[in-house]
This record gives sequence, C-alpha cells and structure tokens, in this order.
Amino acid sequence: MSNILILDIGKTNIKVHVLDEHLESRFEKTKRNAVVENPLYPHFDVDAIWDWFCEAVREVTDRFSITAISVTTHGATAALVDRQGSGNGLVLPVLDYEYDGPDAITQDYTGVRPDFSETRSPDLSAGLNLGRQLFWLQQRFPEAFGQATDILLYPQYWVWRMTGERCAERTSLGCHTDLWAPERNDYSSLVHRMGWRALFPELKAADSLVGPVCSDFIARTGLPASCQVAVGIHDSNASYLRYLLQNDGQPFSVISTGTWAITMTNSGGNAELDESRDMLMNVDYRGAPVPCARFMGGREYEAICYRLGSYPEEPFGVEDIDTVLADAVYALPQFCDTSGPFSGTPGRIEGSTDRINGAALASVYSALMLDLELDLLKTRGAVFVEGAFLKNSLLCRMLATLRGENPVYLSNDSTGTVKGAASLALSDPQSPEGGTRCEPLSIDGLDHYRAQWRNYCQALAVESSAASL
Repeated sequence: MSNILILDIGKTNIKVHVLDEHLESRFEKTKRNAVVENPLYPHFDVDAIWDWFCEAVREVTDRFSITAISVTTHGATAALVDRQGSGNGLVLPVLDYEYDGPDAITQDYTGVRPDFSETRSPDLSAGLNLGRQLFWLQQRFPEAFGQATDILLYPQYWVWRMTGERCAERTSLGCHTDLWAPERNDYSSLVHRMGWRALFPELKAADSLVGPVCSDFIARTGLPASCQVAVGIHDSNASYLRYLLQNDGQPFSVISTGTWAITMTNSGGNAELDESRDMLMNVDYRGAPVPCARFMGGREYEAICYRLGSYPEEPFGVEDIDTVLADAVYALPQFCDTSGPFSGTPGRIEGSTDRINGAALASVYSALMLDLELDLLKTRGAVFVEGAFLKNSLLCRMLATLRGENPVYLSNDSTGTVKGAASLALSDPQSPEGGTRCEPLSIDGLDHYRAQWRNYCQALAVESSAASL
C-alpha cells in the first residue's frame, strides 16, 4: 500500500504524519518548534528541524512505503537562500515573525507599502507582514540580502531542501504579506517597487508535484528515488482546502485553530473587510480570494488561564460556565497585542474571579470571539471547526449555541491541516469526511452575556482610540 508523508510546521509544534491512500493516519511524531535567540535576531532553527525531520523519515521508511511528501507550514515566513550555497543554503537566518525589530522601520516602510485596497493585507506589527520583514532585512543587512538568489516561502524552502527544485505558491504569498494582490492574482506593487520580483521563482499550483526527492535526501532517509514531493501549502489554507473540495459551491466557513484562530469563508461576499479589525483576504490553492478574520486564539486562551492562576488543560464543566455567566465575569480583549478585532486594547478581567475556573472563562471568551468574527464576515451556511479547539468540547458547543441557524461541525481530523495537505499529493485530490455535527449547549443567559460582552468590548475600543489621539 502506498502512503503519503506530511511535514507540518506550526508556530508551536512540528509534526510528521503518515497517511495511507485513503487518508487514514498510520504514524505521527511531534516536537516543539524552538526559536533561537542570537545577536542578529530571533530565528527558527532550521538545522534542528531538518535533522529531526530526516531522522523521523528514516524511522518511517523502515515501516511504510512512502510514495509522496506534502509540506504545510505557518505563514509570515520566508527563507533568503543562495541556491549555490552549501548546507541549509541560507544567506540570513529565517526570522521569527513575532520579533518586533521590523517595527523600527515602520515609517520608512509606510512609504513603499501598498494600500489595503490593493493587497487586502492589514498593517500588522512585528514581522507579521512578510513584506515588512523583507524590507527590514534588506535595510539592516544589505550585503547578505544582496547574496540571495531566491526568496522561498516557508513551505517551498523545505521542498527545495528535499528536491533541489525552487518554486513559489499563492497561499503563502497571499496571507497578509503585502506581497500579493488577490483580486488581480499577481504580485503587488511592493514586489516590483523593491526589485524583488526576480528573486521569486516560478509560481506553481499547490496541488502540483515539484519532482522526485534528491539524492542527498535519499541518502539520509532511505526514501525511494521515485518518491514525489508536492509544492506545499499554507497551513490554514490546507484546512480550508478540505471543505472547498467537498462543498460544491455551497456557502461555508472554516475556523482553523491553534496558536492562531483564523476564520475563512466562501460566503462573505457582502462582508466589508476592516483593516483595523484584522480582517484580510487570503487566497485558496487555486488563487481565488478568501475573506478572513483572525486573532491569536491559542495564545489568548493560555493568557486568560494564567491570569487567573489556572492552566490551559484544567478540567471544567457546564457548572463552571454557569458561574462565569451568573457572576457576570468578563474577559475583555485583547490578551495578545499582535492581532485581532480589538488590537491595541489591553486585555482585562471584569468582575470578581473568586469562584471562576480560568479555563471556563477562557473558553467563553474564545467562543465569543469566534462568534464575533463569523458575524464580521457575514458568513452563511455550515461552520467547520479544525485544530486545537476540537479538544475543548464545551467551547465548541457554546459556539454552536451562539451560531443559531449556522450548523457547526467538528472535524474528524484533530490536526486540522494534515488531510488537506495530504490530498495535494494525490493525483485525484480527495475530499475527506467533513465532520460531526456539534450539539448546542443548553445554558441560560448566554445571549444576554454575549450582548453585554460586545458592549464592553466596543466601549474599550472607543476608549483606546480616544487615548491614542
């Protein structure tokens, strides 16, 4: 039986999966994704990732016949490489997008950055706009930057390490990078203005194959020379792809959860994307625009728990949610300053927390934020939840209660992105099973609590805006 191997690099964890030709899981291995601190800037440890990955593949090839590999990674990341260079090929380390160094050149970058109407990419802090990263690297390290022969988006950097072939791909180019004009399906004016166009290799579709694995990779892993590697895809778009394949034009939304909670919809045609609320336009694997809204869901969940002296995995029940509502305790955004619909307002807890379970309050907050983002996108039809929040059944059931006429479904793939990424390596991309209907939670007072929470949030946003004037 043939099998597909997936390299899944998230901001928090890195995973290797093996799925069979029916997209059933046969193997999984995980490690934490570490950021290296050094005098240049914080960066991802690509050498450690590569060594661990090769060891995991060697372990896999002893047990399974691997016919194809697919790569999915987080966004806002690229590698500057010299294709003739040795080792990892980098001319500069791969910058951690949470590093705030690029904020120092914001004034200069504003002078070259395209308008939101062109890129549908909100102006984000630190390195969350890949264009700002590249601009900062070029200004800060002009000699090293000048040695780069290629800018490789993060999934395609790993594809290059496996095959020696270079390519670019739209889903990673189109996720709040400032580098892509989604409605024009082309590079943005920033790329041409900065003279970067020649550094981006040929565009290829995510569901095409780059070629077979190279001899060096074969020697380290024991893979067969016939093993093919797919182009690769941005992780949230891998989640979205699964439902795009199966919904046949019907309206739907996907919530991909992990470090980030990203809501994507094909039914938000009437939504007005508001840059100030971290709404944006991604593109799907075919290059079609996808309205999105997002916040750092996993990070904020943890922050609320820690604020109350709890831990994220702390158990809680319906009675703990009842207490949050009855005691009128509100977690008010934001608990992570880098993104979300209320960016710039410092997170706070309103009300007495004497009887409050931190994980219960964090779950109520997360459900309310997801519900708000679905409203901002004016979504219609079914809502599919992917990723880390699937482990929190009460959070998902609260969301189902809040959504009313929008049925909520829970993915049967707990990793969220893996089956979508795997389907790209198949000659005939498959549509994995959509998910299980989530039963609403029967709980009194949730609608009233939501109304009060939104009123508080809006008041804080107005207060924060006035203070910044």
